[in-house]
Parts: sequence; structure tokens; C-alpha cells
Amino acid sequence: MKILRFIPFFLLILACGESEKPAETSLEEKARAIHDAVITIDTHDDINVRNFTDSINYTQRLESQINLPKMEEGGLDVAWFIVYTGQDTLTTEGYAAAAENAMSKFEAIHRLCEEIAPDQIGLATTAGEVREIHESGRKVAMIGVENAYPMGTDLGNFERYYEMGARYVSLSHNGHSQFSDSNTGEADGVWLHNGLSDLGKEAVKEMNRLGIMIDISHPSKAASLQMLELSKAPLIASHSSARALCDHSRNLDDEQLRKLQENGGVVQTVAFASYLDADKSAARTEYLRGLQRQVADSLGLEWYDRSQFRKLTEEQRNAFFGYYSRVRNLADSIAATQPDAPPAVNVSDFVDHIDYMVDLIGIDHVGISSDFDGGGGIEGWSDASETFNVTLELVKRGYTEEEIRKLWGGNLLRVMEEVRAVAENWDQED
Repeated sequence: MKILRFIPFFLLILACGESEKPAETSLEEKARAIHDAVITIDTHDDINVRNFTDSINYTQRLESQINLPKMEEGGLDVAWFIVYTGQDTLTTEGYAAAAENAMSKFEAIHRLCEEIAPDQIGLATTAGEVREIHESGRKVAMIGVENAYPMGTDLGNFERYYEMGARYVSLSHNGHSQFSDSNTGEADGVWLHNGLSDLGKEAVKEMNRLGIMIDISHPSKAASLQMLELSKAPLIASHSSARALCDHSRNLDDEQLRKLQENGGVVQTVAFASYLDADKSAARTEYLRGLQRQVADSLGLEWYDRSQFRKLTEEQRNAFFGYYSRVRNLADSIAATQPDAPPAVNVSDFVDHIDYMVDLIGIDHVGISSDFDGGGGIEGWSDASETFNVTLELVKRGYTEEEIRKLWGGNLLRVMEEVRAVAENWDQED
């Protein structure tokens, strides 16, 4: 009997001992700790100047995919706001109109950081400033230029844009510019320069001299390979994915990726559905297109397919992107209730591209971007408030904290520093 009385007491001691053992950390807890510890950088976020006024701005939780409340909710630390201008005629009049558009976007970004919310976000122009602003507890804004078309034929405009905070520039967008052929030439096989124009080659040299990162996401393959050959500094692809997984001209093929690795640059994997899985995206897009039109019609709004964007006036384009997210979100909500809706491209598909490029060119040459408010966004990372889900998926796949730190911005900051070093030593290099 003494033995029987002892056994429950012994079991109680064991139970107490077990309860004192620390609980295992879940994958989500591990991911959360990593997400909070690293600097998260998204290298491509489009803007609408209408969201940078005294009454409507990024201090509010707008319907835009990115704004300060959503960045805070998702733990996104750094957003590269984009000075984007669509391609138009290579004429003095075209350049002048484009320059006016570009200036309005530069001014909007400066207004946010210097007048509207300087206590919440600061404009960084160096990797050191990114870290300083981040450590102050504020969000970080940076400026990228998508299409050098507004600069006309005056190379002096690169320095002007640099002084306004631009730290990467793409020499073309969707359509051949005065500097470079565009990836869109693949559709009809018509090229203007067979890569870079002579002016474009001079622009590469000027960006190296100034310390501007050269972005190869939109230029043609021939142009990108020429830039990789000519540049004395590392290059970036600010928002592109792997062509081997999704055969789209906006993605980089293995040759381009390996050349980018040799150059020391970085490709910023983009969360753009049709650049991640074309078939899956097409089925979902076709289904959603009808829903989006129904929603837009019910709200009395004009709705355009992406193929129509180039034909829109600047006023029509700004108006469209002003309500784009609202219509898109409502359509997505309706689709979520429909059992027959085709599956959406998601965070897992996105990280498949990261996996592929890391395996091909190494962890030091891959990064992350969204193209929010410019057509980007996928299931699980539909806006900045869901940024943590990317880190969670990376942790699920076995990426370490140091690897995730590199993917989320460490590689990009390293390239920035190397580009700046080339510029600082330009006199000796040249």
C-alpha cells in the first residue's frame, strides 16, 4: 500500500517537471520574431498623386495596396515609391508632358515625407539612411524611376533626378524609349535600337558616375545584357521573376540571371500573378474580369483591361488607379464566396520563384518586390498589411534568419552601397 500511495506522488512530481519545460516555438512565432528583426524592403510600389494631399494621404488606411497603416500592420519597413511615366512619342512635346508627370510624383513623395507625415516616414537616399530612419521607429520611403522617357535627350536630367532622390532608373517601360528597347518588342519582333541606343549607352555611364542603380526589369533582353556588359557597378531588376517558371518577357531567363549574378546584382522577385503562373493567373483573371466589370458598373465607374492602359490619358489613368483597389477588393471578396472560382496565384507560387532563383544564382542575388498599386498583389500578399505572410512561407521552407534578412533587403542595400562606392571613386575609375 505504501508503494501504491507513492506512485501518484511520483507522477505528480514528473508532471510538474514537464510543465516547467519551455514550450516549443511554433513556426509562426519563429517567423514573427524574424520578421520583426529584419528590415523588410519592397522595391516597387506605384503611387497616385491624388493620395498625397492634405485631405487624402498615406497616413490614412486608404483602399490603396500600400499606405502607412497597412505598412505598420504588415511589418513592411521600406517602400520604394515609383516615379512612373507611360511611354509616348519620342518628340519634344511628348518629353515635356512626361516631365511634368514625373515632377508631380517626385513632389508628392517629398510632400509625404517632409510636410504630411515627417514623424512617421522619412526619405532615404543611402543604405545608411535606411538604417538610421528605421532605427528611429519611422517607415522609410525611397524613390525609383520607372522609365527614363521623361528625361528627353538631356543626360543632365539624370543628375537632376538624382538630386530629387531617385536611386534607381529603368531606361524604358512598355514601349521603346529614346534610350532602350523594351521587353514588349518580343510581341511583334519590332526593335528600335537592337538593345540600347547610343544615348542609352551614355546613360549607363552617367548613372554609374552619379550612383544610380540601373534597373533592367522592363528593357529588352538585348538591352539588359548590354547594360550588364557596360556597367561598372552592380545592376538590379526591381520587379521581375524567373522566366524558366513563367515564360513572360518581363521575367529574366537563366542567361540574364547568371549574368546578373556575375555582375553582383540582385533580382527582386515580383508578386505579380501573371509573371508567376501565367495559366493559373489567366484562368483567375478571366473569371475576375467579369466580376470587376460588374462591380465597377454598379458603382458607376469606368473599368479598363491592362491592355488599354497605354491608350488612356493621364487623367483617366489617375482616376482609374484611384478606385482600382476598391473595385478589385470587392471583386475578390465576391470570388471568395464562390466555390467554382479558379484558384488564385498565391504566396507559395511567389516563393517558388525565389527558391528557383536562389538555387540558380545564390541567396546573395535575390530579393522581394510587390508592384503594389501597379497591378501586383497575390493571394496572401494582396497589400502591405499581409507582408508577414511572405516571411512565414520562407520560414516554412527552411530559410534561416540571415537568409531572410538578405532576401528582404540586405542584398538590395549591399548593391546600393557598391553602386555608391563606384560613384565615389569615379574619377579614379574613369
